[in-house]
Amino acid sequence: MMLKNKVALITGGAGGIGLATAKLFLEEGAERVAIVDFSEENLKMAEETLGTEKVLYIQADVSKAEEVKNYTNKVKTELGKIDVLFLNAGVEGVVKPMEHYPEETFDQVMAVNVKGVWLGMKYAFPIMKSDGGGSVIITSSVAGLRGTAQVSAYVGSKHATIGLMRVGALEGAPDNVRVNSIHPSPVDNRMMRSLEDGFAPGMGDTVKENFTKMIPLGRYANNEDIADLALFLASDKSKFITGATYVIDGGFTV
Repeated sequence: MMLKNKVALITGGAGGIGLATAKLFLEEGAERVAIVDFSEENLKMAEETLGTEKVLYIQADVSKAEEVKNYTNKVKTELGKIDVLFLNAGVEGVVKPMEHYPEETFDQVMAVNVKGVWLGMKYAFPIMKSDGGGSVIITSSVAGLRGTAQVSAYVGSKHATIGLMRVGALEGAPDNVRVNSIHPSPVDNRMMRSLEDGFAPGMGDTVKENFTKMIPLGRYANNEDIADLALFLASDKSKFITGATYVIDGGFTV
């Protein structure tokens, strides 16, 4: 029971990685888990999947300050504290060269992937600090460590989250708030299906095959692989770790 008596808040919690993580956190003894997601439909599906009263479901846009303030306050009011903040919400944008990339899509990716992380820490930090600290985990990507053509917004946003993580680690340390980021290679879920089709419309299977050949362990990550790493960083097993970038990529970036 690595999370016994802990309260966790997960953004993007009704998606692939978020839902797998919520399930694992509950299995590992989390007292309560709050799931924040933009999609009401996905939240309903998550509720059917998890089937427990230990989960609080909140519909919110993580890029809107008032909604982030509301979801953090709601978790504090209804669940009593925030021990773990998993800032996992993200969007991929589209696959286009920079000269053809839509400005409105660029703005949306930055709003969700960067501003959503910043707002999450902005409003959760005071709660976590007042309750003795905790762990913040940010979902970045191997795209935050290297460049990939035609996904400028996504790559730029994932690089930016590393900077926010490092600032958060420094500002949180005096109050025992740890901040780390995780960097998956391709994960076998909806987001990768979208990107695969974007790189080669109608030939997503071929793109997946080519990506897989670049991974020494010979497969995509699955949602549960990422959840396992999030569990470690959420738990006291990582109590002396902050400001770190955790690559989980099957050797993709070696």
